[in-house]
Amino acid sequence: MQKSYRGLRVGLVADSVCLATHGEKAGMIRDGMGTTRRGFLAGSAVTALGVAKARAVEPPKLVAVTSIPEKLKGSGEVRIAGYGGSGQAAERTAWFQPFEQLSGIRTRDFDGVEGNKIKAMVESGNVAWDVVQVSQGTIIALNRNGGDYFEKLDYDLIDTRDVDPVFRSTYGHDILTYGEVMAYRTDVFGGKVPKGWADFWDTKKFPGARTMASGNGSNSPELEFALMAMGKPKDQVYPIDIGAAYDKLAQLKPSVEKWWDTGAQPVQMLSDKEVVLATVWNGRVPAIQAAGAPVEISWDQGLLKRDCYAIPKGAKNRENAMKFIAFMTMPIPQARLSTLIPYGGVNNKAAEYIPAEALAKLPIAPDIKPLLVPYDYVWWGENRAKIIDQWNHWVLD
Repeated sequence: MQKSYRGLRVGLVADSVCLATHGEKAGMIRDGMGTTRRGFLAGSAVTALGVAKARAVEPPKLVAVTSIPEKLKGSGEVRIAGYGGSGQAAERTAWFQPFEQLSGIRTRDFDGVEGNKIKAMVESGNVAWDVVQVSQGTIIALNRNGGDYFEKLDYDLIDTRDVDPVFRSTYGHDILTYGEVMAYRTDVFGGKVPKGWADFWDTKKFPGARTMASGNGSNSPELEFALMAMGKPKDQVYPIDIGAAYDKLAQLKPSVEKWWDTGAQPVQMLSDKEVVLATVWNGRVPAIQAAGAPVEISWDQGLLKRDCYAIPKGAKNRENAMKFIAFMTMPIPQARLSTLIPYGGVNNKAAEYIPAEALAKLPIAPDIKPLLVPYDYVWWGENRAKIIDQWNHWVLD
């Protein structure tokens, strides 16, 4: 294995990166309704299996699911659509296989989920999927203006005692969490550690080029970060003062080397030392760390984002879909996924079953979760179109 980490496409680490990149390409949702979504493991640079391969150690052992409530058992099948790639492979191991074994319900999974496909299936009455992995934003976009594209979830069946209210809605139940956070090189600031967005904006204390998310394709401008850099408290970020946020972004604009479009770009730039500070999806960072890059995450004031499961309206196996979602939200299944990939669950009890070393790097870690701001999908669903229109003019000024 080569020792260089430059380029991320060297040695054994490249295997895991290629898997995650495939997930990003397969998982992009461009539904044309103001909501786009990067693939679930698009944000993940590496699965635990990939890290294990890079380090020549055994993959982590998963806690076994030994039983489920009788009400979740049945027959027939459930068809689950996700983003493909290594993310869906992890879901298959963590969720699909034990559910099938314990419930008696066969699982069939598909990749290539997209908002437009869901819309077309429901409108044609030919619904090929029973469960779809999307964001709450996609649900909001499709149901806007009287749309009726998803089944209401049966919360008498789903045990939500240990699930925070922010992670569930009428039509979707969140399944995993990830952070949109700050990452920085540790070899350029003389031991100083940037904490919070005021430091990200402080080019005297922390000199060097930055990169931030663009407003193109699957992204939204990181207006929340601009407001927190101004001193806005985390619990007062929403509703976003759009004008003030763009004004604050303008102050940093000369130091932004690139506005990134895909999750691979900011970690690549950090690895190649093109930038010293970047906004990233937390799951992208382990790969470059495993390859030797001197990069760390600063979690404070990051955004807590998430994926959810929903049931398309008219799904042929609606009851089995409900049972699967209820199973997936149980603590041990949630912990199994977080042991395989660097994303958190939504059941608070899951942390009890995750190895301490893995938990410490997740957005649900006890000392990390309070630092994060839950992303407001409702607000963005209502405002994204006008913000992107402003972005397209602002970025060219």
